[in-house]
Amino acid sequence: MLTFDGERIPERVVHAKGTGAFGYFEVTNDVSKYTSADVFNGIGKKTPLVVRFSTALQNIGGSDLGRELRGMSVKFYTKEGNLDLLCLQMPVYLYRDPIFFLNLVHAFKRNPQTHLFDFTAQWDLATQRPVINHNFFWTLADYGIPNGYRRMDGFPIHTYEISNKNGERHYVRFNFRTEQGFSAITSAQAAEIQSTDPDYFNRDLYNAIEQGNFPAWKLEMDMMTPHDIQNVDYDPFDVTRLWKNGTFFTVQIGRLVLNKNVENQFRDIEQGAFNPGHLVPGIPGPPDFLFRGRRMFYRDTQNYRLGRNHNKIYVNMPLYAKTYVRDGRPPTRLNMKNAPNYYSNSFNGPIPYVDEKRPREKLQVLESNAIDLEPLSYFYNHILEDEAHRQRFIENIFMSLVPVTPPVVQRALKLLNLIDRDLGRRVRIGYEVALAQSQAERAAQATPPPNLPIRNFPTAEGPPEHPPTKGAHSIRIL
Repeated sequence: MLTFDGERIPERVVHAKGTGAFGYFEVTNDVSKYTSADVFNGIGKKTPLVVRFSTALQNIGGSDLGRELRGMSVKFYTKEGNLDLLCLQMPVYLYRDPIFFLNLVHAFKRNPQTHLFDFTAQWDLATQRPVINHNFFWTLADYGIPNGYRRMDGFPIHTYEISNKNGERHYVRFNFRTEQGFSAITSAQAAEIQSTDPDYFNRDLYNAIEQGNFPAWKLEMDMMTPHDIQNVDYDPFDVTRLWKNGTFFTVQIGRLVLNKNVENQFRDIEQGAFNPGHLVPGIPGPPDFLFRGRRMFYRDTQNYRLGRNHNKIYVNMPLYAKTYVRDGRPPTRLNMKNAPNYYSNSFNGPIPYVDEKRPREKLQVLESNAIDLEPLSYFYNHILEDEAHRQRFIENIFMSLVPVTPPVVQRALKLLNLIDRDLGRRVRIGYEVALAQSQAERAAQATPPPNLPIRNFPTAEGPPEHPPTKGAHSIRIL
């Protein structure tokens, strides 16, 4: 029992509820002129991998059907080390300043008093820090509840620098496009499914793989040259916006296929440690400030959850690893046996890796705190492909505003009007109707129905109105 008391590790602060599977990545196109990364070179080459899918806000026992962000974290076990691509089902992120993350999580998690998800806090932050609204719009549209993990895309968000064997650079955004075809479910459909199967996403993925319907995604990269980067009329490193059509070209890389369910969720998924700082030669990584913060924060949280040796847990181990880190808390594996534990040495100990082909020039990215509402207007008028989708989006907005305090509602309506007058007008009308209906329902619930029968409850002096059921347990205090 004492072992049982302390056997659990802390759950993740975000992305706690999830599932995953093993599979492989197969190269289908020659991209050697863009990157020297071994994992993406050699048509037909297969690389083993593990993928973890998750909801962002739910606790481990929560529902898969909430309207929120979802993650798709991919760990490639390459010959040059592990490559981790941490994706969302949205192509835009929530913020640019890495320190803002803690405020965002506090606002979008549970209220400290009611312990309920709090729309007032969410809209309060959204109106105070409008940078989050582009992602918030994607969440409130149909993209907020995909029809299972198999039918959603994955976007690693950042603009990555990649380089070829000659040190020539390109800048790319990776995209995992589902081969099952993207599809979504409405809020009403999600509520109906949730009433009978809150683990719908996890069950759907597991059953598909067990039945041999292996889910697959095409990996492609939208690409710009260094010349393009410096001549576009927007910041291509801004993770809160899309690249504009006509400013990039797209290159296919290969296919990701999941063909094996895990044997033990805790061993293979709960202990999984994904870090955007896990990169390989040929992919130097994103140069933006958000990435600099994330590659530190992820390792720190994994040290807290799993311990300093979390990279020696089986699911996190690279194919080949030599290190001077040893003698710590388990797991230590072979602890490097009798290899010298100092550097430099004369006995073939590991040596630091230097990528001689990495570009020698560094790109300096100058970032701005200014908020541009144009991407949100573009989303409303062009990303939402038809009037039916636009109406569902508006309904999700004004229904989320009904429980919000009036001052925050007025700020939200003003912001929506600045984004697009038609959007602001339609949300205001829908909000007023929904608020009136909500107030009428509360008034009806507060008035007791007429002619309710009055039940006489027993008093301390008399016997109960009905005797105990025959055979029921009774307790006597002696």
